[in-house]
Amino acid sequence: MSDRTLWLQREPLVLASGSVTRRNMLAAIGIPVDVVKPGVDERAIEASLDAQDVSAKQVAKTLADAKARAVSVLYPARFVLAADQTLDCEGRRFHKPTDPAQAADQLMQLAGRSHWLHAAFALAHQGEVVAEGVGSSSLAMRAFDRGFVTRYLAVASPGVLASVGSYQIEGLGAHLFERIEGDHFTILGLPLLPVLAALRAQGCLAA
Repeated sequence: MSDRTLWLQREPLVLASGSVTRRNMLAAIGIPVDVVKPGVDERAIEASLDAQDVSAKQVAKTLADAKARAVSVLYPARFVLAADQTLDCEGRRFHKPTDPAQAADQLMQLAGRSHWLHAAFALAHQGEVVAEGVGSSSLAMRAFDRGFVTRYLAVASPGVLASVGSYQIEGLGAHLFERIEGDHFTILGLPLLPVLAALRAQGCLAA
């Protein structure tokens, strides 16, 4: 292994996520990744958890765990990283919008309120989760009307449809907020510092 990289494994990290943001986050810090989208029925898992009145934070942890295990079975010799993010506003969990109309409705429900983003990760090897964690951040949206939402979505779509809560805070979504408390990486969908600590503990990164 070259001393010009901090990554110590022969093969790249397997990222069990189709998120471009997560992939770019890891690439920016020099971690090579192969993307493998997990074949997990997330909605079925969520429905089961909803029936048990499970918290949004636990939903994120359970989904990250399921995705990591599913892909690790396919690549047992490699380290697999999966993640999931949930949004909780006053006890209600939000999903990624299916269309601009639903995105507009979500933004109007979040306007003038605070909500929580929970980003969980699971690191798996040989079919088993070897490390996991979750980070949480509090965000307060400013008050705005539907006219602003219409204008915002005309500029920000279709990218916001890939984001839980219908915003991408690393871009135009910043215009929606008046206060943010918490880790920037967690807000983007991956609690990066705990992930790096887990990778170092497993001998994947130079320590």
